[in-house]
Amino acid sequence: MHTFSVPGVAAEAAKMAEEDGWDGVIFNDTQNISGDPYTAMAVAASMTSTLKLATGVTNPVTRHPSVTASAIAGMQVESSGRATLGIGRGDSALGHIGRQPLPVAEFERYLDRVQGYLRGEPVDLDGFESQNSWIAGTGQPKVPVMVAAAGPRVIDMAARKGDEVLLALGADPKRVAWGVETARSARRAAGQDPDTFVVAAMVNLVVHPEVAIARDLARGGMGAVARFASMPGGSRVLMDDRAQETVERLGRAYDVRQHNRKDAGHARGIDDEFVDRFGVVGPAAHCRRRVADLLECGLDRLVIYGAAMDSGRDEYVAAARRCAAEVLPEFR
Repeated sequence: MHTFSVPGVAAEAAKMAEEDGWDGVIFNDTQNISGDPYTAMAVAASMTSTLKLATGVTNPVTRHPSVTASAIAGMQVESSGRATLGIGRGDSALGHIGRQPLPVAEFERYLDRVQGYLRGEPVDLDGFESQNSWIAGTGQPKVPVMVAAAGPRVIDMAARKGDEVLLALGADPKRVAWGVETARSARRAAGQDPDTFVVAAMVNLVVHPEVAIARDLARGGMGAVARFASMPGGSRVLMDDRAQETVERLGRAYDVRQHNRKDAGHARGIDDEFVDRFGVVGPAAHCRRRVADLLECGLDRLVIYGAAMDSGRDEYVAAARRCAAEVLPEFR
């Protein structure tokens, strides 16, 4: 379950997620719209015993790789091995400070360095040898690195350099199947075992008996799906002309200051057809059928992105609990 790193809420959110049967929670990392994910994860770890915890997702710009590695390794110790580092090229966190997503080549170099630190190895920082002296002595397994990817270059790089890939392609089964095959093929081409690589998908899923309300609650997150496809390096593979027109329009109009808000001007321009195709919205029975179709694509995991940030606390929690009670049990 994706959730927001809101100070004062993380403990309650984590307890609820564990009690409701979620396997894990990922905490967003956008410093200008919510709190620090590592703080939220630490609080969540102290209130739970089995719930997995991840950043969802951090970026390679606002923190040095040595700082990122130390922070997530600390979470690995505090949670007794339940941590994952979710990371992408950067989007909303960078947009709020006037920066663009990191170029793929620089992102790959950052990942190499983070992975080296997490393995406790010496890391070359442009000729300076750097090593985290305490990580190797923790006795905890290496923190898995989950790379968020919306285009073929980053999917390929995630397969070679990461432990997991998080596909940000929406919920169209054809696009998800393409992403799964792209990742596993890249893994094989790199001489690595594709069966040891976790392929996950981030899916906007809102359960509500009234489909119109479900669409409205999901619309903020759907704006992000369109934005990811419109970014340099993003993919519009298997999108028809109408969907591509929506992506192009949203890419031009997207206001990062209104990221993941259903009342944002760009979100109001997303039609119902786009929401229904690239999200999973509506009554539980419909959502179960759509999830089953996605899992048949060969996914190992779903990351559920629920109601938009400005949906209101009650609506946000209710949608998450309906998903846990009415959709997830069928796939246990």
